[in-house]
Amino acid sequence: MATDTILIVEDNDVMRAGLEELLALEGFSVTSACDGLDGLSKMEQSLPDLILADIAMPEMDGFEFFNAVRARPDWITIPFVFLTARAETVDVIAGKNLGAEDYLIKPVSNKELLTTVRSRLRRARQLEMAQLKQAYQASLTALARAIELRDRYTGGHIERVTEYSIAIGNQLGWSESRLEALRYGAILHDIGKIHISKSILSKNTELNETEIQEIRNHPRIGSEMIRDIPYLSGAVEIIKHHHERWDGGGYPDGLEGEEIPPGARIVGVADAFDAMISHRPYSPAHSMEEAFSEIKRCQGAQYDPKVVSAFIQAWDARIIQAIVKAHQ
Repeated sequence: MATDTILIVEDNDVMRAGLEELLALEGFSVTSACDGLDGLSKMEQSLPDLILADIAMPEMDGFEFFNAVRARPDWITIPFVFLTARAETVDVIAGKNLGAEDYLIKPVSNKELLTTVRSRLRRARQLEMAQLKQAYQASLTALARAIELRDRYTGGHIERVTEYSIAIGNQLGWSESRLEALRYGAILHDIGKIHISKSILSKNTELNETEIQEIRNHPRIGSEMIRDIPYLSGAVEIIKHHHERWDGGGYPDGLEGEEIPPGARIVGVADAFDAMISHRPYSPAHSMEEAFSEIKRCQGAQYDPKVVSAFIQAWDARIIQAIVKAHQ
């Protein structure tokens, strides 16, 4: 809390001083201004984490100040709370219609003020984290697509595998945190292919043993590429082991059954299904129904029985078919 800075924009000297003291005693860093123009000047020097502003002020009132703040793209996410003696319904509605996070009527108790400030700061941090995660995901997807472009036969593969995987995870009742790691693992499951020759990826004849081994190295390479990135830690084992088989016949480590990380078992089914319905240089595309039948046939041999059951549930709910259609 000590790092949060509150900007108080209030023309009443006594009120402003009282707010400064209260918030400072609660561990906040406080900056103050006597009107909207002064507030804008203070913001040019240092951005606050939250703004408390009166409405009736000289030079620039609170509504004008709010509009000036929201007009700046780099200021638009700063929580803004009106703190005013203007309790008329029309003023309250005007403040809320502008999009302010809250509207407090003077006199306000210390408890109400502090509760509002803390809740708005907490919500702002949650939004920032969500936006950061979205930015991470967008960047990772862009990277994965760049790798995918090296293989003209796999367009849309990343989006489909990711969505199948999340659909399976949902059927299994996975938590949001597990689904997040699963999403990153699915997006990046083929990232190791960046080190595979494009001539091998697009080869339309049978691969030789050396080329097969190069292909089989991509899960291990991919996992090593992201191993030291903290927010991707949950995806490392998914990437490394998504080509393992339930019966132990997969790669790179020949893991068997429960030894295979759960997320890797899910991505393995999603990846295999999408590979079967995609045109490849060495294999024509199968219909969705043919690929679905093959996944069921290999339940308990190549694939985790529980994961396949969840895949069947998503299929019966027509979630899988909708994903395919959305990315055709």
